[in-house]
Amino acid sequence: MENITMKINGMNISVPKGSTILEAAHVAGIKIPTLCFLKEINEIGACRICVVEVKGARTLVASCVYPVNEGMEVWTNTPKVLASRRRTLQLLLSNHKRECLSCVRSGNCELQQLSKELGVADESYFDGEMTPSEIDDSAVHMVRDNSKCILCRRCVGACEHVQGIGVIGANERGFATNIGSAYEMGLGETSCVSCGQCIAVCPTGALYEKSYIDEVLEAIADPQKHVVVQTAPAVRAALGEEFGYPIGTDVEGKMAAALRRIGFDKVFDTNFSADLTIMEEAHEFLDRVQNGGVLPLITSCSPGWIKYCEHYFPEMIENLSSCKSPQQMFGAVTKTYYAEKMELDPKDIVCVSVMPCTAKKFEIGREDQSAAGVPDVDIALTTRELAQLIKRCGLDFVNLPQEGFDHPLGESTGAAVIFGATGGVMEAALRTAVETLTGEELKDLEFKEVRGIKGIKEATYPVAGMDVKVAVASGLGNARELLEKVKSGEAEYHFIEIMACPGGCVNGGGQPQVSSKVRNFVDIRELRAKALYDNDENKVIRKSHENASVKKLYEEYLGEPGSEKAHHILHTTYVARKINE
Repeated sequence: MENITMKINGMNISVPKGSTILEAAHVAGIKIPTLCFLKEINEIGACRICVVEVKGARTLVASCVYPVNEGMEVWTNTPKVLASRRRTLQLLLSNHKRECLSCVRSGNCELQQLSKELGVADESYFDGEMTPSEIDDSAVHMVRDNSKCILCRRCVGACEHVQGIGVIGANERGFATNIGSAYEMGLGETSCVSCGQCIAVCPTGALYEKSYIDEVLEAIADPQKHVVVQTAPAVRAALGEEFGYPIGTDVEGKMAAALRRIGFDKVFDTNFSADLTIMEEAHEFLDRVQNGGVLPLITSCSPGWIKYCEHYFPEMIENLSSCKSPQQMFGAVTKTYYAEKMELDPKDIVCVSVMPCTAKKFEIGREDQSAAGVPDVDIALTTRELAQLIKRCGLDFVNLPQEGFDHPLGESTGAAVIFGATGGVMEAALRTAVETLTGEELKDLEFKEVRGIKGIKEATYPVAGMDVKVAVASGLGNARELLEKVKSGEAEYHFIEIMACPGGCVNGGGQPQVSSKVRNFVDIRELRAKALYDNDENKVIRKSHENASVKKLYEEYLGEPGSEKAHHILHTTYVARKINE
């Protein structure tokens, strides 16, 4: 790649041609603050926080979108630049509900941090009329508080450009501008799929998930309730960030220890039901291939993707696997098999899930998710909520011991843990499907063609005399592109994995929020995914069909994959939805 030479703050540096001033400054070890800018999500240069001086330019320029050229001279910290940033920040704060102490983002707010860095105290610089705003809590998974919105439009970029949905945008003009849905509809009235990517990128407390921490604590305190908790694969790869660990640190052992000390009666692992999902899904795939069923089979683990399909591709509902997601399978097994083994009334069991996903809050309320006549899962928390719960209970997370999960619903394989990364479900399914089709032991367990953060991945595997064509998509914009090719006949596959969030669950809408100064230069998806693949490599058992507890479940209770009983407990149905319903 061709490089150019330029000066930043008097220093000569060499950077790739086509870089922006922001990227060049990063190479030079200089941090330029940003608010609206998110690489590949929102590159509009609108907030003006990142302005710098360029020799020869008549005005200050937005460094996030301004390209460098040979011989350019840039200054990032002159009095003129700093004064401009401070004035912009003061104007933003003048229309911002400044209740930092009680805000959900206190201590992890980019606006708050920037105020501290620029020396802008909580003063009334431009006090006066404020843009009218209302709290929208119409969606089951989140709250929008526009009194804390700074109109950066990151959420709009994530919803429209990344996910291809566009149910939010800028309404009105001038001082009345606000972020909302068309015709002033509440978010819950739109075809929002609850993915939470808007929350993940919001720099302030304007968007946040609905919290159910109090309900969890009330259930634990109720002596009549047997409260169990399950944790999704991706949670262990991100929870540590809330306690100062580097991005991508696997804190599985400390997480289990924390949950036990919070007071849950049993601490289980969603990885158990991820293995169970593979047993049912692989059986379903083989059945469709061998008996002329509808192909391609498309995975059903991601509730954001499922709702998206119901809204935007209802004609492909028959392609969806009928398997419940691992979260829901776990709840169903807990309130049937586990309840019988423990001689518990399902009505007295409270099943709590900890997920990297805000769409799980929607999923627990779906129809046909009550195998025992009561909801399979009662409460879904995000990774962020679990961190808050740990802090509220006064636990010293960093100094907790390493502990394991309870059995039998805590046993899992390496195949299950990689569910949290895009391509992981596909790889786990292939490990089981290939051995089933060939009747031979699979020596190389790694299907690297479906790994990585690329939005769409394709591969063909020769298995038992047939070429199995597979595809993986993460991010709903990529899902749309892939499915349009399938519909038009341009592409043909046997099996497709789709995850709603770019990079998979490791980048879910319920994961710890990472500031733009990190997100713009570090791929958090790769770091978190690596933790899961390392976990997989360290497992003694790495194939779902070799999970001893899952085998026992079939022997004692379900019979075999795809049995009538298994179908009743572990499978579900879908419904075509209209746009904006």
